[in-house]
Amino acid sequence: MTNSNPAGSVSPDNDKHPGIAVWDARFAATDDFIFGTQPNAFMVSQAHLFKPGMKVLAVADGEGRNGVWLAQQGLQVTAVDGSHVALEKAQRLAQQRGVTLDFVCADLVTWDWGSNVYDAIVAIFIQFAGPRLRPKLFKRASQALKPGGVFLLQGYHTKQLQYKTGGPSSIENLYTEPQLRAELAHMDIVHFERYDAELNEGAGHKGMSALIDVVARKRAKGG
Repeated sequence: MTNSNPAGSVSPDNDKHPGIAVWDARFAATDDFIFGTQPNAFMVSQAHLFKPGMKVLAVADGEGRNGVWLAQQGLQVTAVDGSHVALEKAQRLAQQRGVTLDFVCADLVTWDWGSNVYDAIVAIFIQFAGPRLRPKLFKRASQALKPGGVFLLQGYHTKQLQYKTGGPSSIENLYTEPQLRAELAHMDIVHFERYDAELNEGAGHKGMSALIDVVARKRAKGG
């Protein structure tokens, strides 16, 4: 229904950051899906942006709940994550849902995102990246998008440290509105919302949460 690679195929990356081992251990600690199997609500609310046949990149897609949902919409999905353990769970979920997508096991810092490849890039809770790395990843996302392509981002605001219901413990890895607007200044922001809401995304994201949603579009020229 989507890409040519079977759901059980993972492209390995032998040059990954050692911190990824921590995630491997976390995902391996349980057979359950830490972040659940249902797609992220913000991403689903933006379903009008997706058309069957579009090429979509799901970055840091973990156990596959978002990439698999995108594939169910008839999209050509590439799902990238550093944890091979998470991607094994994602393969199982894809098989259960009857879809195929390209799985790539790679460190997003060193992986080649490509240029002018994707119609959309989805980045849900990619807050492993701090202030030095984050702008680089955002720039790569823009470069990988086709002109007019969209970048969907959801993450935790700094207020999340009060809730402690998921996300990083380091404030520098959390988002603020001025910081995101500055780091995405090379793109056109078409949707931006900061709010508090109850999340129920497995044990990993559960409870009242401080969120920021962004949709940014790559400019027809530049970006």
